[in-house]
Amino acid sequence: MTPLLGRRHFLHGSLGAGLALTLPGRALAATTPAAAASTTPYERRVLEAAHTQAARVGDAVWRKDIVGMADFALPSWKPRLHFANLENGTVRSFLLAHGRGSDPEHSGWLQSFSNEPGSLATSRGAFLTCEWYKGKYGTSIRLVGLDDDNSAALERLIVVHPAWYADAAMLDKYGKLGRSEGCFAMGDADFKQALWHLSGGRLLYADRIGED
Repeated sequence: MTPLLGRRHFLHGSLGAGLALTLPGRALAATTPAAAASTTPYERRVLEAAHTQAARVGDAVWRKDIVGMADFALPSWKPRLHFANLENGTVRSFLLAHGRGSDPEHSGWLQSFSNEPGSLATSRGAFLTCEWYKGKYGTSIRLVGLDDDNSAALERLIVVHPAWYADAAMLDKYGKLGRSEGCFAMGDADFKQALWHLSGGRLLYADRIGED
């Protein structure tokens, strides 16, 4: 996947709380021994992948303190959107729905990625998180695709948004989350965390990482 740079012009929008996107990214701090000792092998793998992707996209993102890592090797009943904090070496994980076109049988497992308009599928690759806006599901985070595999994200209206079908209550009832139309859908409470800690010029990366 080849990163598509030079899209910063899209970011000059309101962030809803007076937070400007002109802030330079802070230098990445090394993982502290205490943080390293408390992370699991899987979380260390997530952190390593986050460092790799942050370095790959370079200045295409403005803020590199936290990287969102969506691991679609995991099923929807497991927390698979990880906030990888590259400054303190910690990982926070949340439930995340995938697109209907990526899981036609609604198995709870993502079967395939697609960048095609109308596919209703999840795309893989690096996304730049942009401004907040009000959409079909309320406040949402606009995304710009930085790779060939997700270059149509703006055209397809692929965003991060809250949705009832991505709430943990769905697991109690159905054992899996519902499906989006290709967007990164989260439960309302979890989305509020994304709104404050993942938006504003940060990197969201989607692919298969896996626990093994």
